[in-house]
Amino acid sequence: EEREAVSARGGRARGARGARSPARAAGRGAGRAGPPCSGGRRGRRRGRTRRPARPARARGGPCRCRRRTGCRRAPLGGAGAVSAGPAPRPAPPAPLRAPRYRWCRCGGARGRGGAFGGLERLSAGSYYEHVKVGAPDEFDIMLTLPVPPLQLDACDDTGAFYYATLKRNPKEMYLSRFLDEEGKLSAFKMLEALRKIIKEEVKNIKVTVTRKKVGCPAITLQIQKPPSEISVDIILALKVHHSWPLSTKDGLPVGEWLGTKVRKNLRYQDFYLVAKQNKEEKVLRGISPTDNKPVLWRTEIITNHGNGKTCCESDGVRCCRKDCLKLLKYLLQQLKTKHQKELQKFCSYHAKTAFFHSCAMWPRDEDWRWEDLDRCFHRYLEYFLDCLQKSRLPHFFIPQYNLLSQNDRASQDFLIREINYQINNRFPIFLQDN
Repeated sequence: EEREAVSARGGRARGARGARSPARAAGRGAGRAGPPCSGGRRGRRRGRTRRPARPARARGGPCRCRRRTGCRRAPLGGAGAVSAGPAPRPAPPAPLRAPRYRWCRCGGARGRGGAFGGLERLSAGSYYEHVKVGAPDEFDIMLTLPVPPLQLDACDDTGAFYYATLKRNPKEMYLSRFLDEEGKLSAFKMLEALRKIIKEEVKNIKVTVTRKKVGCPAITLQIQKPPSEISVDIILALKVHHSWPLSTKDGLPVGEWLGTKVRKNLRYQDFYLVAKQNKEEKVLRGISPTDNKPVLWRTEIITNHGNGKTCCESDGVRCCRKDCLKLLKYLLQQLKTKHQKELQKFCSYHAKTAFFHSCAMWPRDEDWRWEDLDRCFHRYLEYFLDCLQKSRLPHFFIPQYNLLSQNDRASQDFLIREINYQINNRFPIFLQDN
């Protein structure tokens, strides 16, 4: 009898559970066929309607660069957008997550016909290398442009000047308008196009574009800021993803100074070409890696300048390499200010090249102790005088290219006499400002 009672109770319980199942099924069916269910998470999600699309907004507002109105790629304006002509045709509804801004085609040099669309800024020069002497009034900015594979043909036997030709027709024909009649990239045309864009961009601000110099790859801007002026050199460089030219095979002699691994890693990097006129040519045609390639790796070499890994760091020993370079740069700068006509052929790059060779000749950190600044500077200066005496200062990256010409022998002799006068009189030019 007890077994029968338990069995009856279990049957009633199963029956109750079975009775609830059809009700749930009916509720689900009603939720699909009828109005959305007000209770339950699933019913609320399925019954929700999609948010209506945003209405199309009128074009014609100010560009992202905020220089024009009515640009083809202006930001989607609101109620206060300025009309740029007749009323536009109604546009299709914008997607829910449409970007508010679009890139404008009139935004500086990046969109002028697509020629300079891939420009990237690369800061270089003494200010960024922390070897600037005096007030920071000169800055160098390189605008690098990636280019398709190029064929480089040497202009002469120096290994520093090349003609650049496209190996194949690129998909984007933005470089085709810079080709000359022989199919070579014309450095003159590229610089003229960039100069024209820069002039248009700065005509409404207090910036002056200086007159172009013969063979100079830089576009110089003068910014009037009393009591002094700020000079900005803009240099156009072609970024080439290719092995270095053969003329650089024996260059960069930093094996004993920084190590062979550092030299190998540097040579694996891309190199850059700038528009530099060869002295034997009357027209700017060729492109040169001369002044540009060392500029890029100057920052890395000067920053990591020690033979040991902790040179001039907080827990390392301080050296006097940078200080010697600053002293010679200042000496040359003051002499050029005093004798502009006689020393116009010289620049700070001669001092930096001699500095690199001196570091390679005396690679150990013990040779550049901070306590021996006077002795190290005189040794560095003697090497520079020896180069002037022999009219021989090899390029640090292209050793067969000589930075000192026999044609400038008179200027070299004049500089030798001036430096010897400063040495014999304990450098009175350093005390002029005091």
